[in-house]
Amino acid sequence: MMDSGNPSAFPTEDTAKRRRRRLEVPLVRRPVSLSPEADSNFHEIRSGKPSSDAWPADPASERGGALNYGFVSIMGRRRVMENAVTVVPPGRLAGKYSCFGVYDGYGGAMVAETCGERLHKCLERHIERTKKLPVERDFDWGKVMVDCFGGADEEFWHEVEEKEGSSAAAVLRFTAMVVVVGKEEVVVVNFGNSKAVLCRGGLAVPLSSDLKGERADEKGRCDDEAVVGRTINWNACHLPPLSTTSRSLGGEYRKKYIIMEPEVTVMKRTEQSDDFLIIATNSLWNVVGDKTACEVVKRYCVNGESRRLMASDGSSTAAAASEAATALAVLSMAKGSRHNISIIVVQLK
Repeated sequence: MMDSGNPSAFPTEDTAKRRRRRLEVPLVRRPVSLSPEADSNFHEIRSGKPSSDAWPADPASERGGALNYGFVSIMGRRRVMENAVTVVPPGRLAGKYSCFGVYDGYGGAMVAETCGERLHKCLERHIERTKKLPVERDFDWGKVMVDCFGGADEEFWHEVEEKEGSSAAAVLRFTAMVVVVGKEEVVVVNFGNSKAVLCRGGLAVPLSSDLKGERADEKGRCDDEAVVGRTINWNACHLPPLSTTSRSLGGEYRKKYIIMEPEVTVMKRTEQSDDFLIIATNSLWNVVGDKTACEVVKRYCVNGESRRLMASDGSSTAAAASEAATALAVLSMAKGSRHNISIIVVQLK
């Protein structure tokens, strides 16, 4: 029987508040600015609602050309935020493309953040270099991406080794899902277990598949069981076994066991039937199916669930894409996802 004379036997208001705070999941918007001047406007928004004085312009809610987009990153139950998101608005990449990327670091925030800040710049250099070739040569997206990621790998990990030491460079790694959108094509660059899904004519069309060691066409290159099944803990960060992803950047000691080239898919756009893209880390796709995710986004971006998300002409706004991304993140947490979650929603019409 509880002793009513002991005040500590009953939960106090302060205790209840502390419990609620432990259950709260911080919401983090991580825009990557495109110029040094914009870096001063960077803030982590844990409530998900930036104030007007602290956030002069919210890159996650802009309307750029014919594309509206929104993104969200949630720390989840992890102790460290290891994801990063990059958004390059329409026309800002090599003068004619937009770029959207989610990066999932294994071993700390520095890995994904460094990639998120630099990869699109590296990609732009490679696109510009290829555009200068003779016009009779076809633009080879596969070669551009392989060259870009190869150069990025050397650049990033040289910096990691300088800052964190050779032991860190030996184990830290990251995966990436990058989607380049042009007027006529969508280029999907898959480097791990994140995924991109297109809603075309109301149907979910996966643009990538999980690159795991257990996949038949990947298994032959990742067949060393001593490495594939090994899990490492580094500075309180979880480094999963290679069976979770057969392709990633970094991790010097693993390079002979994993594939260091991205899987590149080029798809022609269909303006009349392509509705939107969902680009997200595996924390969403592990618990939410492609069809369900598209149905959630359609409620905001196609069906106009809330009038405040619609423009005066009845079209969807960038706020709808942001709300849709947030709804997917909340759904994935409700379904038990406990990892960092990063989601981008891009409206194609």
